[in-house]
Amino acid sequence: MSDARLTLARTDLADARLEGVAAAARYQPTERFSALAAHAAVRARPDASAERVDELLHGEDFEVLAREGDFAFGQARRDGYVGWVEALALGPPRTPTHRVSALRAYAFAEPSIKTAAVGPYSLNALVEIVGADGAFLRAADGTFFSGKHLAPIGVFERDPAAVAERFLGAPYLWGGRTSLGLDCSGLVQQALYACGRACPRDTDLQALLGQTVDVDGLQRGDLVCWKGHIGMMLDAQRLLHANATDMCVAIEPVADAIARIGPPTALRRL
Repeated sequence: MSDARLTLARTDLADARLEGVAAAARYQPTERFSALAAHAAVRARPDASAERVDELLHGEDFEVLAREGDFAFGQARRDGYVGWVEALALGPPRTPTHRVSALRAYAFAEPSIKTAAVGPYSLNALVEIVGADGAFLRAADGTFFSGKHLAPIGVFERDPAAVAERFLGAPYLWGGRTSLGLDCSGLVQQALYACGRACPRDTDLQALLGQTVDVDGLQRGDLVCWKGHIGMMLDAQRLLHANATDMCVAIEPVADAIARIGPPTALRRL
């Protein structure tokens, strides 16, 4: 059976590409948009108070299938998650040339740090750069980013654990994917994205990545998975994870985490 989280279909309406695959009363093509906001919640229902199931970063594409009130129903192209996004957070599609390589970055009205700033934009947000002015890069929307905060698409980091550790202390936020707030699977996903690796959104799907390893052989970058939770090893003993016990991204001995949460359901090496 198809995974409803990743299938752009309802009983009344589905993506035209799913005709003959998913049952629906009718089918229609999607319309591509890009996230213009620094980040935008993907919600379970078209309601600002509904559960945040995922989050769009600036520049990420969202395939819109339908609209209801102030919300658009569709699918995030980068991780495939389906849900509702406030329509005002979306705009015409862009063609990214760079990604934000800093944990957070601001865009400025002019090529000067003394001008009006917008953001912050998160690590792995996508930006279309159309020019340069000194140390600043000009985005397609006319704002300017410091060149120190962007990397060309295709230039990635090498150590997911080092990326994840940069989020240390970031507050826990269910469904979040930024250093302003993120959950356990959001942390793992962002660490892997920064290293050029594909990564699904939820813990049960991330627990299928890589190969099985033994608890006595854990090493840096390995994933420790429980039902509904996941973390990344910094070395053979220390686990980094966004967790609701500390309500932030924290480091603790993996033995302590296992004693508190229970035996892991999977140990994976990427």
